[in-house]
Amino acid sequence: MKTFKPKKKHDKDTKRYDLHKQAKATLGVKGLREAVKLPPREDLNEWIAVHTVDFFNAASLIYGSVREFCTDQSCPNMSAGPKVEYLSTFQTETAVSMPANRYIAHLLTWIAQQLDNPSVFPPGPGLPFPKSFMSNAKNILKRLFRVYAHIYYSHFDAIRSFGEEAHLNTSFKHFIYFVQEFKLVDKADLEPMAPLIARLCT
Repeated sequence: MKTFKPKKKHDKDTKRYDLHKQAKATLGVKGLREAVKLPPREDLNEWIAVHTVDFFNAASLIYGSVREFCTDQSCPNMSAGPKVEYLSTFQTETAVSMPANRYIAHLLTWIAQQLDNPSVFPPGPGLPFPKSFMSNAKNILKRLFRVYAHIYYSHFDAIRSFGEEAHLNTSFKHFIYFVQEFKLVDKADLEPMAPLIARLCT
């Protein structure tokens, strides 16, 4: 099963594409904490939808750079340190332990399906967001956090050897500032990375 997903793109000449470009441009001139704030007169759901797609792309690309090191043998479970294991419910009704590479493959496929589903993520401007949009976005972002957590705990040496440490840290900080700004991931779910978050984001 593939673990690396192609990038999702925002359709050009749409409000969402404009917000994506605005967010990218703002990252270059403002601090990350300021850059995540909702621009004046913009729709919160659109802002969260744009960033959810962008964070999916970022996490997919970073994981793609280390996926060859993430095997059934090297990562027999989806962990974020010795005391944290994420169990899978992707194929069974009960939560089961699963090698990290398979967990992440299922997770990225599931997120891609959510982003492609117009009843979950409306494909364009002017289309109403479902009442469940915010809870769906929170669910996606909570699970993307697990990908970052696994990369940091299990594959940081590989990231460092590739010279990608700064890129990973910046991507993760951007993610954390965003989910904290809009209270999209519960503090308890962030706990496995709390020491790193405190170090990077203060």
